[in-house]
Amino acid sequence: MFYPKIDREGFGKDPFGYSAKAYIQWNMLKAMHENGEFDPYKPIQDDELKNPVLWLSQAEALTQAGLAVIKSTPGFESMPPPIRVLCDSQYCAAGLMLVGYSLEIALKGMMLMDLGIDAYKKIENKKRHHRLHDLADFIPNLSAKDKSMLQCLTYFVYWAGRYPDPGQGKEKESEEIFDISEKNQVSAKDLFDLVSRIMAHAKTIESKYS
Repeated sequence: MFYPKIDREGFGKDPFGYSAKAYIQWNMLKAMHENGEFDPYKPIQDDELKNPVLWLSQAEALTQAGLAVIKSTPGFESMPPPIRVLCDSQYCAAGLMLVGYSLEIALKGMMLMDLGIDAYKKIENKKRHHRLHDLADFIPNLSAKDKSMLQCLTYFVYWAGRYPDPGQGKEKESEEIFDISEKNQVSAKDLFDLVSRIMAHAKTIESKYS
């Protein structure tokens, strides 16, 4: 069976359309697999947007985006030399933000997979937040250090990956990042091992229904 291939020329011609059409591509793949008809102009349906495949593929896309950021080291040549070290810390913070978003989407995708769309929709409003340490409450065997890392990563999702300031009245959250990191002696390996373990739980859920 022929499957469409990645073609970045499409992004060059239409960056917004190309970047938003995963839903259409998924419907096309389903139609090909089921030998059904594909209508690219069919109105978007809420339940179809909650297909776990879309959520877990989005999580993988965000993971790869975060890793691409963290693995590269820009020179920040447009900034004065003394300021470049600030930019690098903030650049890595943006990478952690993407990793945090990938975990959030993966966790919600796993809930959709495990509960089903109808049951998930009943609790959806309660899950409309970015608190990774709360969203991960169904992941087994998380240690106190694991939960602390998720809490710290949550700060990068909410503000530390986007702004230098958590907002008026929340200045202590800046200190909490350092407190959590130092108290738990968190390394990059610790963090990405945790991310991998959580992502791998999707296979455990899948095995329940296969």
